[in-house]
Amino acid sequence: MVDESTFRLSFLVVSFFVASLLASWYRRDPLLDAIPTVGFSDPILSYFSALRFHIDGLPMLKYGYENARRGVFRIAGFRRWMVLVSGPELVEDVRKAPEDVLSVKASTAELFQLEYTLGLFKTNRDYHIDVIRSKLTRNVAATFRELRDELIRSFDASIPVHGDDWVKIPVLETMRRVVSATSNRVFVGSPLCRDQGYLTLNLNFAVNVMKFAMIIGMFPKPLRPIVARLLSNLPSRIRQEMEYIRPMVEERFARMEEFGDDWDDKPNDMLMWLMSESKGAERSLEDLALRMLMVNFGAIHTTSQAFTIVLYRLLSNPEYIEPLRHEVETAVAEEGWTKAGMDKMHKIDSLLRESLRVDTILSLRRITLRPFTFSNGVTVPAGTLVAVPSAAVHMDGEIYPNPEEFDGFRFAKLRERDGVAVAGHQATSTSAEFLTFGHGRHACPGRFFAANEVKALLAHVIVTYDIKFEEGRQAPRSFIINSIRIPGKTNVMFRKRQK
Repeated sequence: MVDESTFRLSFLVVSFFVASLLASWYRRDPLLDAIPTVGFSDPILSYFSALRFHIDGLPMLKYGYENARRGVFRIAGFRRWMVLVSGPELVEDVRKAPEDVLSVKASTAELFQLEYTLGLFKTNRDYHIDVIRSKLTRNVAATFRELRDELIRSFDASIPVHGDDWVKIPVLETMRRVVSATSNRVFVGSPLCRDQGYLTLNLNFAVNVMKFAMIIGMFPKPLRPIVARLLSNLPSRIRQEMEYIRPMVEERFARMEEFGDDWDDKPNDMLMWLMSESKGAERSLEDLALRMLMVNFGAIHTTSQAFTIVLYRLLSNPEYIEPLRHEVETAVAEEGWTKAGMDKMHKIDSLLRESLRVDTILSLRRITLRPFTFSNGVTVPAGTLVAVPSAAVHMDGEIYPNPEEFDGFRFAKLRERDGVAVAGHQATSTSAEFLTFGHGRHACPGRFFAANEVKALLAHVIVTYDIKFEEGRQAPRSFIINSIRIPGKTNVMFRKRQK
């Protein structure tokens, strides 16, 4: 007898290949055929190019970029063609295009398969994005003390160092727990941010979204609901989240009913900001729970991975540790552990920005909702994925001298040259030449909170611990899923700082 899990896997594999072959008949378009192709352009053979890009797309991006040189090229995807654009003029075309032509929402929904991994809201108003962009960003300084307090508590619990003994820590898994607790101090406050059940729920959900999105997205739309039902546990996750936040939501709504918009000891956290901005059906417990899951997904996944990659870079370049320690201790002596103190840590900021420069794959993802013509005359049809190959842009020697060399203080040197007030060299700054967070009005809304958190984590590690790879180990090779770089797993040795 074939067990259920084997049957499900066989069904998924067979369905995928049958559907892919059938769908290939609909992949030809004269507008796309006129664009240079990296890989196969044949309707059926192009799936091999899609698979190659899915596994190791960096050489394809580099080849296309070098041959297009401020032009366009295309690469096959499993379900649609991807048109890559380069050069400031074409990047500006993408940045300025309205949402009803080049859609960020449609691209994000497809990348993360939001209909199945995060569910459909009863309202289409994405007010949580505005809350992140405004409330969360404006409160980075006001909530820093709480974030720092939870950061210390979480590190102490996760990395039990004593005396001068080294402790072996699985860094990616540990950083996910630390980031989950630290972020949720700002999202829901204490004591819920320390509830291991709550943290595990949100942590597992964040990891599963990426895994399920990758699998579901490989199938044509008619099969996705079936695949999602076989894989997703979204309804149970929403119910669990609802039960965790129910007491807080009910108490806070009661306070809002009694006292209005302000009262003594009103919480200053993400849940409160969402409740204050919600309207109608958005005020339901289910809707708030789903939005909190979404906020946690965005925070835990990206921040823990970014920190892990930066830590690997630091351990691979240990000569940076002492200059960074000096900078952190100087800034803290002047400003304390505050947002103002973090702002003076230019080398920390530079290390983060340089890591982001060399580890980003694609940016400015859009899906065309109707045909779009670029300023160079190239037209792409509706239903095309448009993106900028930031992995190639960031490795362009005309933009960054010695781009293949990792220079952790590259941007700190530029700030010294151009003046520390120049915003263009900061980790959160965006431009047509630095695209990790996107660019323009659709740039990542949570980047200021995320960057500040990564820098706070890194500063704490540098001044609190001695760190090194295990004997004979080095930074593990990262891998790429859906054009998102995932750091490999390895152990890092920690001990109390000895000097």
